[in-house]
Amino acid sequence: MAYDTAFDRFIGIDWSGAAQPGYAGVAVASCAPGRTAPALVPPRGKTWTRAAVLDWLYRELAKPQRLLIGFDFAFALPGDGRPAAALWAEVEARCVADADLLGSRYASGDPRFWTAGPQPKTWNEAPRETEIACRAAGLGNPQTPFQLIGAKQVGKGALAGMRLLHRLEQEARTQVAIWPFDSAAGYDRRSVVCEIYPRLFIRRAGFGNAKLRSRDDLNHALNALVSIGLARGEFDDHQCDALITAAGLRHCADDPALWAAGDGEPEGWIFGVPKPDPGPSIG
Repeated sequence: MAYDTAFDRFIGIDWSGAAQPGYAGVAVASCAPGRTAPALVPPRGKTWTRAAVLDWLYRELAKPQRLLIGFDFAFALPGDGRPAAALWAEVEARCVADADLLGSRYASGDPRFWTAGPQPKTWNEAPRETEIACRAAGLGNPQTPFQLIGAKQVGKGALAGMRLLHRLEQEARTQVAIWPFDSAAGYDRRSVVCEIYPRLFIRRAGFGNAKLRSRDDLNHALNALVSIGLARGEFDDHQCDALITAAGLRHCADDPALWAAGDGEPEGWIFGVPKPDPGPSIG
C-alpha cells in the first residue's frame, strides 16, 4: 500500500520547554501545496504558549482539511523500551499539575537526565537511531533529550512535547495520526504529526550550520526548497525555523522513502532523515 502524501497544508512549529512566563521560543508557520511562500500564524496573545498551540491544533484538526504538522522536539527517549504512548502517559501523569504542558518535573531525580551542574560522570548521551542516521547523512547533529541544561539542551522541550502528544493521542485520535508510531500514519486521510529538526531543512537548502536570521537568508533557503520567498518582514531565528520547516515538509512530503524510513522504529524518527544503507550482506 502506498503512502497518501497529499496534504492541504503544511505546518512547521518551533517548540520550547522554557518555564519562565512570557517565553518567546515558540513559532508557528503554514504553507499551502505548490510553491507559495509560507506565512507565520500569529498567536492570539502577545506570544505563543505551548497550551495555546495545542488549543489552536484542536481547532485546526476539526476543520475539513488534512495537515502535515512538524514539531521540533524528540518524540521518545533513547532506550526507554516501552511503547511511546506509555511514555507520554507517564510524563503527563507526573507533570499534570504543571501549567502550560511543562514537563521538566519528569526528569527530577532520574539519573538518565543531566539537569544541573557539571556533566555527571555516569551520564550517557545515548542517541536514538534517527539521531545517528541524521548525523551520518550530514543533515545536522540533533542533541539527546536526556540533556536539560545548557544552551543546546532540548530535553525540556521534548518532555513538554510528550505531554502534547499524549493529549493528541487521547483526545484527537480520529483526526490525527502520530508518525511513525501510529501504524496507519500516512495511509489514511487523517492529518499527521511528525518529529522534525529544522537544521535538516536548512542544510538541505545549503546553509550548513548558519542560523537564518534575515529575510534575505530565509528567502535564499526557501528558494532552494522550491518555495517562493517572503516579500516583507524581518524574523527571529525561531520564526525562521518554523517558516523553513513548513516549506521543508512540503518539499519532502511526496518522497515515499522518507515516510518508509520510520517504519518499525520504536523510538521514533525525524521526518526527512533517510534510512541508512545497510550495505552489502556478507555470506
